Amino acid sequence: MDSLNQDDCVVNEVSAKAESAFLIIFGASGNLTARKLFPAVYNLFDAGRLEDKFCITGVARSSFTCEGFKERIRENLADNQETRNFQESTWEKFARHINYVQADGRNPGDFVKLAEFVKKKAEELGMPENVLLYLATPPTEYEEIILNLEKTGFTGMIKGWSRIVVEKPFGRDLKSAEKLNRILSGVFSEDQVYRIDHYLGKETVQNIMVFRFGNGIFEPVWNRRYIDHIQILIAESAGVENRGKYYEQAGALRDMVQNHMLQLLALTAMEPPVAFESEAIRDETVKVVKSIKPIQCNQVSDYVVSGQYDSGMVNGKEVSGYRNEAFVTPDSNTETYTALKVFIDNWRWAGVPFYLRTGKRLPSRATEIAIYFKQAPLLLFRKTDCNRIESNVLVLRIQPDEGIFMRFGAKVPGPSFRIGHVDMDFSYKKSFGEAGLTAYERLLYDFMLGDSSLFARRDGIDAMWKFIDPITEGWKNCAPPVFPNYKAGTWGPEAAEEFIGKDGRSWRIP
Repeated sequence: MDSLNQDDCVVNEVSAKAESAFLIIFGASGNLTARKLFPAVYNLFDAGRLEDKFCITGVARSSFTCEGFKERIRENLADNQETRNFQESTWEKFARHINYVQADGRNPGDFVKLAEFVKKKAEELGMPENVLLYLATPPTEYEEIILNLEKTGFTGMIKGWSRIVVEKPFGRDLKSAEKLNRILSGVFSEDQVYRIDHYLGKETVQNIMVFRFGNGIFEPVWNRRYIDHIQILIAESAGVENRGKYYEQAGALRDMVQNHMLQLLALTAMEPPVAFESEAIRDETVKVVKSIKPIQCNQVSDYVVSGQYDSGMVNGKEVSGYRNEAFVTPDSNTETYTALKVFIDNWRWAGVPFYLRTGKRLPSRATEIAIYFKQAPLLLFRKTDCNRIESNVLVLRIQPDEGIFMRFGAKVPGPSFRIGHVDMDFSYKKSFGEAGLTAYERLLYDFMLGDSSLFARRDGIDAMWKFIDPITEGWKNCAPPVFPNYKAGTWGPEAAEEFIGKDGRSWRIP
């Protein structure tokens, strides 16, 4: 396929420099900061997307010196595959913008110290006292940090603007999410709060809107008249690794479905926004989530399947079962696999099932949205050898090989009348060469620019939990599941095959 040429339309080109500000990362000694945040900021710096006057301030309880913290970051950047072009000369320039403040989010006095640091550093560098607060701590610490921001009047001590990023999970149910939102609203207005979901930063996710609304041949058929069903898959070959404590409290439903999968569903099913602007886009995605038909507690067994992996073989290696993972209860009933059938109650999608499926320790890593179109009538071919035509399928591949795949029928050469399938495959890497921004790069950059298009809104978060909570309640009222019920390295429990099979459909294997 041809690459972008000079006549192609460029929408919202990423070229502006982020305004001078202090990026303050709470949890700076943690895994997220090392693996994702600093590589993203380094790449933005290397690409010339940051102002000359900016300051990255790591905040954690660990007793690093500033130089010790910088050396730790340098070693990680040099070995991290998300760092695109690490060079010592670039690092030396980048390192001048890094600082470290030892502070405890549970101690109000440390917020006063942090505000004083910002004011002193701003005067020293001749830059505004703008602050970008990033909560990269465990979710259990979010409330206390925000409450201490309020208690100490941190944002009132500085003269510039302030924004805050809150990582997922945003609560563990509707009640806790509403509480966290109330606490946030005591310090920040809604337009200052950025609830991050890194899936929304992926190129193919952003391309869903362009693909649908920028191509006249697709939008007219993007509805219940032409589409039979849609499958959304997030498959992981990895297990829970060292996240057992977190995963025991979350499970696949809270960890993946409540945020990533419902966001993908919303972007796939949304109506055209009135403009390519943040609030217009979020208006339409929230409408979709609010339109999802509720699954009542007594309907859970009809619409949801859960599973937990046992030991098995993944990529040629023997792996242990979930109950043998570190920090996991030996008799745990936490689900590592979930499949759901979801309906959207609106004119466009009435009667079209959306099948959501996610799991750990599956045969491969893949995230995709597969749109299955209704089968063409066989009337024309009734006197031929052809007695079956496969449905056309359009697949939006989100990871690992970002692109778009389409399958349609064509006559097989020869004297007999046989229909075979033809595959058309578009790859971002092959067509455009250069990789786009990584998910965290894009979202951090938007955060710095003040663009909230790809961040979840408060009413959207509430709507997601309103859909999820009855499912978790339904599970509590059911008999304990017989776990584990699928081998690592397989595509999930047999019940999932029966689940979709009773509708006369089957799961797509990527």
